[in-house]
Amino acid sequence: MVGAALALALDSKGFSVVLLEAREPQMQWDASSHDLRVSAITRASQHLLERLGAWPAMAADRVTPYQAMQVWDNGGFGEIRFDAADIAEPNLGHIVENRVIVRALWQALTRSGVDVRTSVSVGNLHTGDDGPSLVLASGETLPVGLVVGADGARSQVRELAGIGSRSEPYDQHALVATVTAELGNRSTAWQRFMRTGPLALLPMQSDLFSIVWSTTPEEAARLRDLPPAEFNAALSEASEWRLGQLSLLGERALFPLRLQHAEQYVLPGLALVGDAAHVIHPLAGQGVNLGFLDAAALVDALVAGRGRGLSPGAMRGLRAYERARRGHNTATQLAMDAFKHVFGSRSTVVGALRNLGLGVAGRVGPLRRQFERVALGQGIDLPSLSRPPA
Repeated sequence: MVGAALALALDSKGFSVVLLEAREPQMQWDASSHDLRVSAITRASQHLLERLGAWPAMAADRVTPYQAMQVWDNGGFGEIRFDAADIAEPNLGHIVENRVIVRALWQALTRSGVDVRTSVSVGNLHTGDDGPSLVLASGETLPVGLVVGADGARSQVRELAGIGSRSEPYDQHALVATVTAELGNRSTAWQRFMRTGPLALLPMQSDLFSIVWSTTPEEAARLRDLPPAEFNAALSEASEWRLGQLSLLGERALFPLRLQHAEQYVLPGLALVGDAAHVIHPLAGQGVNLGFLDAAALVDALVAGRGRGLSPGAMRGLRAYERARRGHNTATQLAMDAFKHVFGSRSTVVGALRNLGLGVAGRVGPLRRQFERVALGQGIDLPSLSRPPA
């Protein structure tokens, strides 16, 4: 998603772009099926996708706006509700299946000037005074002005460049599935914090949710393997029956969770974006939104550098990108990590303070509204492509 968006954004600014992809994405599927991987798209990400020409196709396909978010703590009185009406917004964002985002971006790529090459793998990466070059597995050498690694948490580009990363497993796996809700989704994202990890229910269509249930690896495997009726009972109990009976629709899958951050985002002739640079806990659904902000910030840095006569791979320009994004990404990682540890604590004192904090945040209007703006992707100095239209 992030690599395709970056390629389109650079093309729109007049750069010559080659996009290398190991395989073509899925472009057709049964309309009654649902992707197990979804993203909570913020308003900032929506603005970017609109400018890239991808949002109309997504909206015509399947996106679900949500007007509210309900968060509560396991076994306590702490609870908070965020509502778009508090800040005069029509919604707090949209829940979108990842495959819907990818298809819309790839459709936009066919209308662009991007040189898209699929079924391609990289064999090696060279950097030097003459600029970087990629050696493809086919033996072809591709000289370029800048190599951008948008190839995920296990980034081959990052490894070939010799950039290390700090990686800490969370000792949690996320179980993902699509479920139906007896009482409908009420246009609300629901999240319950439990000792073993959060349960998030992200609304899709009128009575559907995509769930992300983070728990210990052993418990996640047990939940995945439960017979459907027993899983439905366990899930409904975990949600405290707030949405009535929750019933499994289709498959379940597990994903290990970790915190990861590259030691640096840039080298001469090279930049990392998205999960290749940073990975965070999914409890706030910010992963892909941070990646889209990376892409937009890198475009700003390259456009500014071009205006000063710099080559795309010049460190003066690339450092501007790293300065623009590293601090925000680090702060978001730390916040999510803190949430994970505070809400996972078994201490009665921490539990009492946690419940008190949720209660206070829910009653203090300015504080609650600030959280709502953060959920929208506001509250920071946004890159130009992520800002609201003038």
